[in-house]
Amino acid sequence: MGFNPEPAHRHGTLGQVGVVLANLGTPDAPTPAAVRTYLKEFLSDPRVVEIPRAIWWFILNGIILPLRSRQSAHKYASIWTDAGSPLKLHTEKQAQLLQQQLNERGHAVRVAWGMRYGSPSLSSVVDRLKSDGCDRILILPAYPQYSGTTTASVFDALFAHLSGMRNVPELRLIKHYHDDEGYIDALAASVRAHWEQHGRPDKLVMSFHGVPKRTLLLGDPYHCECYKTARLLGQKLGLMKDDYLVTFQSRFGKAEWLQPYTAPTLESLAKQGVGRVDVMCPGFTSDCLETLEEIAMEAKQDFLAAGGKTFHYIPCLNEDPRWIAALATLVETQAGGWPLSAAPDAQAVRRTDAELGRAQALALGAPD
Repeated sequence: MGFNPEPAHRHGTLGQVGVVLANLGTPDAPTPAAVRTYLKEFLSDPRVVEIPRAIWWFILNGIILPLRSRQSAHKYASIWTDAGSPLKLHTEKQAQLLQQQLNERGHAVRVAWGMRYGSPSLSSVVDRLKSDGCDRILILPAYPQYSGTTTASVFDALFAHLSGMRNVPELRLIKHYHDDEGYIDALAASVRAHWEQHGRPDKLVMSFHGVPKRTLLLGDPYHCECYKTARLLGQKLGLMKDDYLVTFQSRFGKAEWLQPYTAPTLESLAKQGVGRVDVMCPGFTSDCLETLEEIAMEAKQDFLAAGGKTFHYIPCLNEDPRWIAALATLVETQAGGWPLSAAPDAQAVRRTDAELGRAQALALGAPD
């Protein structure tokens, strides 16, 4: 097996800690061609679609991509901004604010952001951090709840890239933080702020991204972690069990997914006489197509068309200062034992050329 060339190793220098905020990804533009490229990479991941590759190749390239690319492009266009994709913008801003927060806490940490699908790729981000002198890298997925379809796929991509690397950095992976106190507190504060401005709803709906039911049956903890997040958030808000609901959105294909489904649940609530619902998406830390179009537009229309009176969408955490502070604390906790503070003067720790030469000679068996 061949390995990619590496910069020459520099003895006697102290490396930095790098943090990668890893999100799902987004097309480069709201066009059928760009969406097709993105969807092909996304839906070709065996973590996302667990169908035999030969069968799925024909379905994906012969049916899904020709039809879905144009439909999805229209949806992306409805939420696209002058500056680009909302998901990309929020992720970039979160990384910048996290860098600022860690610096203010006295940490000399390099924060970068990357996408599992699309650009910038996780491999390019890791390479950049390495070239900047980071020999310890902490991977922070933007998914609070672990799933093999999301978090594990990030890990797969990283391990595949590292397999071609000669000088592999020390790596730490944050698996989940669905019950992290800072994360729950930030969610609760965002709901309270919304209610202070708009009043309380008849029902709070917490909509999480769906996954096929078979993933739960095969041992994926995602379903349980979503419900734990909802329970902790409900307790933090002082809600009774009847005050809120957990639902799952973004169903794809004909297989059964985690239930209850978001859209049918909202329609049912409206028909039962529930006048106002507030919907939030705790599993998404950045607003994106699934929140801005699927929930704030489509789900709203479904609820009102079924007889509902008022629909409010509570935005994701995005750049909320409480959320950024929670991320910084999470980094501090997960990087425990790594040197996060500013490195001392390199001259104080660098060996002299003579010392290096002697050490190398001894390693090669030369007489002392």
